Amino acid sequence: MHRLTFPIAVLLAALHVPAWAQPAPTAQSRTVQSQVERSQDERLARDWGLRGEEWSRYRELMDGPLGIYSPNLDPLTALGMEARSDDERRRYAELQVQAEARRVEKLLAYQRAYDDAWQRLHPGAQRVNLLAAASTGIARTAIGGSGRTAVFVRDGCAPCDQAVQRLQAAGTPFDVYMVGSRADDARIREWARRVRIDPEKVLSRQVTLNHDGGRWLSLDLPGELPATVRQVEGRWQRLP
Repeated sequence: MHRLTFPIAVLLAALHVPAWAQPAPTAQSRTVQSQVERSQDERLARDWGLRGEEWSRYRELMDGPLGIYSPNLDPLTALGMEARSDDERRRYAELQVQAEARRVEKLLAYQRAYDDAWQRLHPGAQRVNLLAAASTGIARTAIGGSGRTAVFVRDGCAPCDQAVQRLQAAGTPFDVYMVGSRADDARIREWARRVRIDPEKVLSRQVTLNHDGGRWLSLDLPGELPATVRQVEGRWQRLP
């Protein structure tokens, strides 16, 4: 029995060692942590269709002024905005279009399943438009048959800016839908300031600012942006 006294005393003493006296993280533990972080970065890069060095550049960009001005930017938008060549810019634009198309395709499939379930469980009641609900931020206006003009734009598109300026100058009530905004309210506000949208018209709802949230793809209309559309006899049509 006496032979157990010393080991037990040593164990009790070890339990009372203050935190500051505990050994510092070893080189091995730091290596393991670094490997875990690298594995996470590689997975995230794959999710966005990026190479490892591109993900590292995205992290560097978001640690700088870009991350302060626009903290919620996704990797493709950030890298596209800070592209170092036309080829880079084109690559990130194509990746983003593909990513948004996949997201909207999934959302449309779920909308159809949701509509079917709603019809079975609550026939006759007004259904929720998930495409509208999926867009958060400045406005959640769904495209409806109100007779209002809707204009779909993209940031950094000079013809888009000009189309909106013409509508505003004509005194036409209209709803702006920014494609590729990634639900970034600050981005739309900065765009509206740059294009000189009258704040009074926004406050009075003569002009509304909205995230696209997949609406443009859901309309399935031909042509490039900008697109000025209106519902005519129940169908959405592009206006000249």
